[in-house]
Amino acid sequence: MFEYAPAPESRDIVDIKPSYGLFIDGRFVDGSGTPFKTINPATEETLAEISVASPEDVDRAVKAARKAFEGWSALPGSERAKYLFRIARIIQERSRELAVLESLDNGKPIRESRDVDLPLVAAHFFYYAGWADKLEYAGLGSKPLGVAGQVIPWNFPLLMLSWKIAPALACGNTVVLKPAETTPLTALLFAEICQQAELPPGVVNIITGAGETGAAVVGHPDVNKVAFTGSTEVGKIIARTVAGTSKKVTLELGGKAANIVFEDAALDQAVEGIVNGIFFNQGHVCCAGSRLLVQESIYDDLLGALKRRLALLRLGDPLDKNTDIGAINSAEQLAKIRELSNIGAEEGAERWSPPCDLPDRGFFFPPTIFTGVAQSHRIAREEIFGPVLSVLTFRTPAEAVEKANNTPYGLSAGVWTEKASRMLWMANRLRAGVVWSNTFNRFDPASPFGGYKESGYGREGGLAGLEAYLDV
Repeated sequence: MFEYAPAPESRDIVDIKPSYGLFIDGRFVDGSGTPFKTINPATEETLAEISVASPEDVDRAVKAARKAFEGWSALPGSERAKYLFRIARIIQERSRELAVLESLDNGKPIRESRDVDLPLVAAHFFYYAGWADKLEYAGLGSKPLGVAGQVIPWNFPLLMLSWKIAPALACGNTVVLKPAETTPLTALLFAEICQQAELPPGVVNIITGAGETGAAVVGHPDVNKVAFTGSTEVGKIIARTVAGTSKKVTLELGGKAANIVFEDAALDQAVEGIVNGIFFNQGHVCCAGSRLLVQESIYDDLLGALKRRLALLRLGDPLDKNTDIGAINSAEQLAKIRELSNIGAEEGAERWSPPCDLPDRGFFFPPTIFTGVAQSHRIAREEIFGPVLSVLTFRTPAEAVEKANNTPYGLSAGVWTEKASRMLWMANRLRAGVVWSNTFNRFDPASPFGGYKESGYGREGGLAGLEAYLDV
């Protein structure tokens, strides 16, 4: 047996300032609201003090974006592409710095920030840079909408920023973006990258704050496009706010995805996909495979293999390169995970976690499996947004489809089988925006992503991501 040897990433590459202002019209300015502190969820230490944008500050940012829109939209697509390519290259050059900062502010393992998030962030800017001068060829026209108001969540702070900003700029729009209040630091570092890339002032504006700031962005009368990723509850509020206006809207909301394993699936491969589906990023993924549907004939074998695999996961310091499961993003989210997990046990489901020593400080929750789950249980219906997996069984493909679709959400699903005909049969019947075949949580900038029902509407990524920012 080998002894565990920590392999921590150095914090020295990141220069965190004591305080940060708002990024408006190409420079950092003080906000009018009462500042708040952003903390490291793994240690509960304060990282920096963050300005809060008041409605007046939001108005300043929108006016700066409106002023910049005239010049930015008039640039040939090939010229806009140069800025996007420049931003993409700077992101690659500063990827280690960005990855460390993301893990410090968010709590996700450095291995995921470094190997998943940052390559995808750069890839999105490269991809949409390539489209900037080809919009007419895509059959979408080339008329931008104007000012885009964008509100992003805390689970993938920099990746969600790239999903929003890259297509908006490629199409000739300008942006006012609000990051989540618990994870503002990489968005503010991205503002510095915009300065480094010499992006014209006002093209990208980044303002910080909580829900009131986001509401001011969404409700501003001079915002032409609203893009939101977050909870279904907030998405419904946004839909009501923009109803009756001319604003174009995309909403990417919650999920309760089914990961469906048939008896002919490659067992070890499926186990790895299940682990990746729910425990990647501590389960802080809107399309997480939080419901495991297992064909009855392989239930015992699969569950045994899954428990053995979970016993090998390392939970701890997000900056340790050996860590598989990092910190829960906030005390509030940890309380929600605990509450729903306790309800699951009270409802009669059997709870299991591998032996797991939680750190003395920070917000941590062990990887957890619930068996004996009924479709009526809250843990099978509500989005927990944490490292908690509910296991159900099925006998036939028709029953699997029925159980998978028995949810108010419809963002994603995974199907594990060696039969291509069964895969296609399932994919045509699953009410999910994305269906993965013998894999899970795979993303590509050329592939559209979005949901049905309470998982929102509109698509991001690919050509669909361009359409959302053009007057088609």
